[in-house]
Amino acid sequence: MKHWLSLTLLTLLVAVAPLRSMAQDVEKSDLKFGFIKLTDCAPLVIAKEKGFFEDEGLYVTLEAQANWKVLLDRVIDGELDGAHMLAGQPIAATIGFGTKAHIVTPFSMDLNGNGITVGKDIWAAMKPKLKLSADGKPEHPISAETLKPLIAAARANSEKFYMGMVFPVSTHNYYLRYWLAAAGIKPGFYTADDMAGYSDADVLLSVTPPPQMPATLEAGTIHGYCVGEPWNQQAVFKNIGVPVITDYEIWKNNPEKVFGVTDKWAQTNPKTLVAVTKALIRAGQWLDADNGANRAEACRILSKPEYVGADYAVIANSMTGTFEYEKDDKRAIPDFNVFFRYHATYPYYSDCVWFLTQMRRWGQIASGHPDSWYDATAKSVYRPDIWRQAAVELVKEGKLSDTDIPTTDGYKPVTSDFIDGKTYDGHKPNAYIASFAIGQKD
Repeated sequence: MKHWLSLTLLTLLVAVAPLRSMAQDVEKSDLKFGFIKLTDCAPLVIAKEKGFFEDEGLYVTLEAQANWKVLLDRVIDGELDGAHMLAGQPIAATIGFGTKAHIVTPFSMDLNGNGITVGKDIWAAMKPKLKLSADGKPEHPISAETLKPLIAAARANSEKFYMGMVFPVSTHNYYLRYWLAAAGIKPGFYTADDMAGYSDADVLLSVTPPPQMPATLEAGTIHGYCVGEPWNQQAVFKNIGVPVITDYEIWKNNPEKVFGVTDKWAQTNPKTLVAVTKALIRAGQWLDADNGANRAEACRILSKPEYVGADYAVIANSMTGTFEYEKDDKRAIPDFNVFFRYHATYPYYSDCVWFLTQMRRWGQIASGHPDSWYDATAKSVYRPDIWRQAAVELVKEGKLSDTDIPTTDGYKPVTSDFIDGKTYDGHKPNAYIASFAIGQKD
């Protein structure tokens, strides 16, 4: 009997030995990652909850952060190993706009997922000017043109028209600016003497942390905001505001958050970073599997207080293939949240270059640079080489298909999928910047 038990134990040890060695083949196994309470933190949450981190020998603690600045500072200081970040944060930190630090990203967390919401009084003034479809509901996309009379009225009364965004280098800042400027509304410029970006502004854009957006709107401090979910849907549920446009309508399949670490951390823990990237790719795959079959479960997980902490119904209202604008105006937008389709997890250089063009357009980059500078900067921040190493390993393990790895030089094809019809070629950033009527000119 003892002999049989010894043989059985030996057999089990031999069987799990390869798994154990793989699990231990990382420089650091106990990790702490930060996130902000938004739907698009989902890849981190799912990688933890579904055991994808543990499959790579990683034991991860996820910790909600108060705001984006605190999150970035804690990554730089080493209190966090990495974090769910605004796409602009690694870029801005690396080029020295704000806190200076070399941050890299091997993983794009999602596409789309944001909206622009206005207060009910603003919506009541906008709606009569909108063209209606046969069912009596407003046609989309809605242009910011309908805001012009309201902005002019505020100015005539010596009042300021404020809108909220979550951080100066957030996608929300750039997409809100893009929407306004496409209608000829100036959202202000950043200068050496005006780091708030209010110079020559028709609309003043102020910073508010995402979970605080609905309350700030309700208090009347701002007239509207651009934020990720579930905080647009929260305004609908609380009957305090109306989402008027999604970022999908401003730029179809636009890049959103990234996973970021310091370059020093990446160099110190290269195997760990590949393992983290593998787990996150699998999480994105799970989130988009079978036409969203897992989204309801994802919404239940995200609704937990330690994660997003909003009601399941609020999260599901935009994460399960629909988006509600005005109350009872729910529409199908299957690509509102994309976590894996369209090679969503791949960190394209052209995404980084686009954000750099907007930083230059609005004055966060104070002077012009040649196209080669944009390319070199993108290649110092975005790390598709790490993503590709992780993906190749997943293919070998049978967890990913060859077709899930894009054939690319790191630049997406030229696109005109913007609300204003502008054409963007990531290889020609200066020509793109010059094409805008409103913006800095070199």
